[in-house]
Amino acid sequence: MKQKLLRHDLAPALIALLVMLALLPETAMAQTRRITGKVTTTLNSEALQGVNVLIKGNTRRGTVTDNQGAFSLEATPEDVLVFSFIGFKTKELKVGSNTTFSVSLDEDASELNELIVTGTRNVGRTVLETPVPVDVISIKEIMGDLPQLDLAQILAYVAPSFNAVRSQGGDLDSHVDPVQLRNMAPNQILVLINGKRRHTSALLITGTAVGSPSTSVDLMTIPAAAIDRVEILRDGAAAQYGSDAVAGVVNIILKKGTNKLTSNLTGGGYLNSGGNAGDLTQATKPDGFNYQFDANYGFKIAEKGYFNVSGQITQRRPTLRPFVNDWEIYDKTYLNNLRTDKNGKPVVTNPELINALASGNNALATNLKTENGLLSARGLTRADFAVYAGMPAVTLGSTFYNAGYEINPTTTIYSFGGASYKYLKGFSCYYRRPSQTDRFNYLLYPNGFRPQMTSNTSDISNTVGIRSRVGEFSVDFSNTFGRNTMRLGMVNTMNASLGSNSPVNMYLGTHQFTQNSTNLDFSRYFKEIMGGLNIAFGAEMRVENYKILRGQDESYTYGDAGTLTVSQTGLLVGPDGKPLQDASSTPITDASGNPLSVYAGQQVTVKSLSANCQCFAGFGPKNERNEFRTTMAAYLDAELEVARKLLIAGALRLENYSDFGGVTIGKLAARYSLTNNLTIRGSIASGFRAPSLQELNYTHTATAFVPDANGIPQPLDVTTYPTNSTAARVLGIRGLSQENSRTYGFGMTYQPAQGFEVTVDAYQIDVDNRIFRTSYFNASEVGNNYGEVIGGGEAQFFVNGANVRSRGIEAVGNYTYNLARNHSLTFSLATIFSRNTVLSRKTLNLNVANLTEEQVVDKYLSRDVIGQFETGTPRSKLIGSIMYRVNKFDVMLRGTYFGSVTERSVSADNDGNFYDQTFSPQTIFDLSIGYAMTRNLKFSVGGSNIFDKYPEMLRSENRGFYLYSNNQQGSNGAYYYGRVMFNF
Repeated sequence: MKQKLLRHDLAPALIALLVMLALLPETAMAQTRRITGKVTTTLNSEALQGVNVLIKGNTRRGTVTDNQGAFSLEATPEDVLVFSFIGFKTKELKVGSNTTFSVSLDEDASELNELIVTGTRNVGRTVLETPVPVDVISIKEIMGDLPQLDLAQILAYVAPSFNAVRSQGGDLDSHVDPVQLRNMAPNQILVLINGKRRHTSALLITGTAVGSPSTSVDLMTIPAAAIDRVEILRDGAAAQYGSDAVAGVVNIILKKGTNKLTSNLTGGGYLNSGGNAGDLTQATKPDGFNYQFDANYGFKIAEKGYFNVSGQITQRRPTLRPFVNDWEIYDKTYLNNLRTDKNGKPVVTNPELINALASGNNALATNLKTENGLLSARGLTRADFAVYAGMPAVTLGSTFYNAGYEINPTTTIYSFGGASYKYLKGFSCYYRRPSQTDRFNYLLYPNGFRPQMTSNTSDISNTVGIRSRVGEFSVDFSNTFGRNTMRLGMVNTMNASLGSNSPVNMYLGTHQFTQNSTNLDFSRYFKEIMGGLNIAFGAEMRVENYKILRGQDESYTYGDAGTLTVSQTGLLVGPDGKPLQDASSTPITDASGNPLSVYAGQQVTVKSLSANCQCFAGFGPKNERNEFRTTMAAYLDAELEVARKLLIAGALRLENYSDFGGVTIGKLAARYSLTNNLTIRGSIASGFRAPSLQELNYTHTATAFVPDANGIPQPLDVTTYPTNSTAARVLGIRGLSQENSRTYGFGMTYQPAQGFEVTVDAYQIDVDNRIFRTSYFNASEVGNNYGEVIGGGEAQFFVNGANVRSRGIEAVGNYTYNLARNHSLTFSLATIFSRNTVLSRKTLNLNVANLTEEQVVDKYLSRDVIGQFETGTPRSKLIGSIMYRVNKFDVMLRGTYFGSVTERSVSADNDGNFYDQTFSPQTIFDLSIGYAMTRNLKFSVGGSNIFDKYPEMLRSENRGFYLYSNNQQGSNGAYYYGRVMFNF
């Protein structure tokens, strides 16, 4: 059913503001004339594209150079032109009687103040002049000096508000690094490429750092070599860019350069010392070796265009961080050969014992009846059965291009996009021990097995557009297509219910997400209105499709390896006349202890063997999906420079979803210069996020592990049902509704001297109806014959679980000090202090017969999920770095501080004390040392977490899959690398 939604919070004020701005009278302007020119580098006279050419004292009057380095603007003889570009020294020239300029800029890496395009539709605004906070990170300048290789990890270690928690386990959660902003969920951040919406991964990440199921853009599919810079807008921008931009926007700007080849070859690995866990882990040789080669080159197209292409090849080996536990490996039935098959025939599981008894070696036989004795006889140790956490193995190949061609001085066609392939194989499953009788087969795996998940991901994207002018308006018409396809698999596994006929490698199914966006944008700058008025408006049509395709039959079916078809009427006994045994070797009898009476042809489940592929069930016919959504949107955006000191901006957006109805959202922002060096700014915005197609339609059965009375994790099959399923309706779970948000921001910028910049911003984000995942509901708890609906196992759902709030303060400071010729020091300090709070929990009157009201509330939104959102990520994160450059040498030292984390548990001791744990703050250091042998060749070495800092261990009650906490720096330990960079 469609829901009609209308946000009245800001709409009237915004409409009034935008009408007022459009009707303002024109003011008289000084007599101007057309000024043209070209900007090149001093070193080799290469044309510079994207150079900012501004009128000094009026940043709203200006332009940028085209792909030939040419520019054109109107100026008076008294005006002074300011030429600035990242990596080059700023130059000022008075217009005077000149009408043509030939300008050359000198290189200077300390000049990093660049104009931004994110968060404003007005060209020529610098970071310090925006009414909302925007970080500009020059990837092409820093990627050679950092240990991190892929874009998500690079940004996580240079921008404190940005995060990309790399999972070290958890089924498919390690197959995509979810990106976050301001400690909000990944699906509340919008990623753009060259200002165009990027499609997300097909994967629904069910366990994120903030406890919410979420989709995320897979930044690993975009080669860092293709990127010029990244602009991170830290403010609610749904009214400007559409749904998902609740926490902010990451805009990736691709390279446009030509006639220059740059490439990097990097190799590295992890020390793998094992930390301070002693016998609980296993320190082995260095692991996680990785190799990456990337290159970028640009071609000129008939002197009027460019075609820039990048490629990347990555090979990463897994990191293994074992947890050597004392859980039972062989039970007594295994050690003493007491197991039988479904027909009652003995199954020999300990042939060593039989041989010892046959030889009369009673002492050996006694030893072989113990776990340690049998392990020793088979040349095994407890470490062979350890749980493996760690990073998955990755093989990746990707390519990206960015192209443009100037048809005439006012019209340019452009295109960009890429393709990538990623194969990933991870250790994300518990070891299946022989004592787990319902998931065991002696013929296939006599000592148990460790399943591994695989994914083959292909990703393609393409944007084609044209920019031109219609009268006084700039026009941009484009179409963007993107598709992410994940083919899922499992190796070293089985379907226990199929017995020894089960395949050990299986295809689980395919997930696919496709998105197509068509945009038409208009903008015009009215320089005569006050200090300048920019009006922009446009429309977007977006079509999305989400598919789940079934896997092979054996991955999701229930076999008959444990089911007996009775041949003749009588008692359910074996050849020895004793009752048949179930999977746990317990005799199957009636209440009096007698064998059951059966009849010929009756089917009896003797062994309750686990169905489906072990660790992660395949997707079957009941999971298949092919769902579509269409979104139509229109927006109006305005920026008015009332005076040199005051800027006011507003945006209004109308969106209509084919499955969620219509919504109106808006934004107001302002900036005021108290002095030439000190500015204050603020914003207020409303937002809207419809549940993704993945959240609405994902359904799957996975194996969860729940601690038993002894704290040992035991397998439990749990199915996630969509809210439109029978399982949800019978229980009383309602369909997902949209998330509504309100964002407030206030901050300041301060530039006391050239090269010294400080920004401080505070924010508050309120989100209503935030989506979380419930805990497990089983048939006995629900009652009402719920078992007939969900069968065996348990059920959980995605629900609008709570109204939440995120608050924080962000500060960024940069200072460059030139000591002498070719000697400089650059200091940077950036930090975020944040706090997430669940304001109110959403509860429903569920149809549950055997749970109290309090128990239902705890299951609907459990305390561990609340804890993950509120305290599961560091409230504070601080990044400080020093870069020293002297002649051919450069040294970078960076420290990253992660604040404390508290993990809440749903388990408690006999006195009701929960097994919560607080982890103390952690600080790690990165180091990079570079030497430029020539202008074309540079070497660098260094490392991340160079002092091999491991996080604190989990308390014994919470050690399941992990031995260490994974919510700060992770447990991979020290990483060291070497790199060679070419530049021709």
